[in-house]
Amino acid sequence: MPRGVVLGLVRAFAVVFGVVTLTFILVHIAPGDPVQRLLGPAATTEQVTAARHAIGLDRPFSVQYGIWLTHALSGDFGTSIATGRDVRSLLATAWPATALLVILSLGLTYVLGIAIGTYQANTHSRIADGSVTIVTVALNAMPGYWLGLVLIMVFTYRLRMLPAFGASGLDADFLGWPAQTVDRLRHLVLPLMTLTLIGVGGTARFVRAAMREVRDAPFLVVARAKGVGRGRTVVRHQLRNALIPVVTLLGLSLPALFSGTVFVEAIFAWPGVGQLMVQGVQARDYPVVMAAATVTSVLVVLGNILADLLVGIVDPRARRVHEPA
Repeated sequence: MPRGVVLGLVRAFAVVFGVVTLTFILVHIAPGDPVQRLLGPAATTEQVTAARHAIGLDRPFSVQYGIWLTHALSGDFGTSIATGRDVRSLLATAWPATALLVILSLGLTYVLGIAIGTYQANTHSRIADGSVTIVTVALNAMPGYWLGLVLIMVFTYRLRMLPAFGASGLDADFLGWPAQTVDRLRHLVLPLMTLTLIGVGGTARFVRAAMREVRDAPFLVVARAKGVGRGRTVVRHQLRNALIPVVTLLGLSLPALFSGTVFVEAIFAWPGVGQLMVQGVQARDYPVVMAAATVTSVLVVLGNILADLLVGIVDPRARRVHEPA
């Protein structure tokens, strides 16, 4: 196995291990007792003690972590303290909604960001470039939760155009498949718009800077001198060279995208892993929080590995760097 692949796997394992260890520490030192919340204020001390012993929360911290880690490595994330359901079944129900939101948002963010950045890098109008820059900087600076609330205020309460909460209406199961599809798409619009708008600003700024760096490069001057059309020059030469740092940005933006998804899902009651994590934190449901954090960290690491592979495809020089001597 190539040395670069081994080092990449070691780094990936170290990142996931660090995330789950830090999460385990934080959720256990945070104020609040999951057993007390589960049994309610009327529970006696004996009942609380018995419940903590049954769950294993009375064991030393290191022992609890060792038991959880051993089970997690075998794919067993335990049972939810709050609901009594198997955590894997909860994740299996929640992850498709998160995957749909993340994949669509990622695609729209980069399609729109590259298009806007390409326009800015090649326009000769300072007014147009300045206006778009103001918009992209503003979008990049907006907190996701604030933007989500603004969109709810405008499109749900003012214009009454789009639903704000959930993935489908209460009567969705009684609708035919065309009406059910439309209903689900309408519920998807606002959370997808929130995540996309957050990412478009930063992506467009990055693409603009990357394309301006190569706008006057010698190979582009030669291509124009040979009579190559402007559109072909921009797409096949300028954009292709600018994609190398953009693909790197893809890997760096995944952690921010997943963290943003947590807040967006909580705001819009989107039934994904983010909302599951927020509910777990509120209920001090340790197994659910740990499972959600583990899955999220693994997805982020896989996204970074995918970004490295894409860099190798876009830039053959990157493949030679990672190849053994």
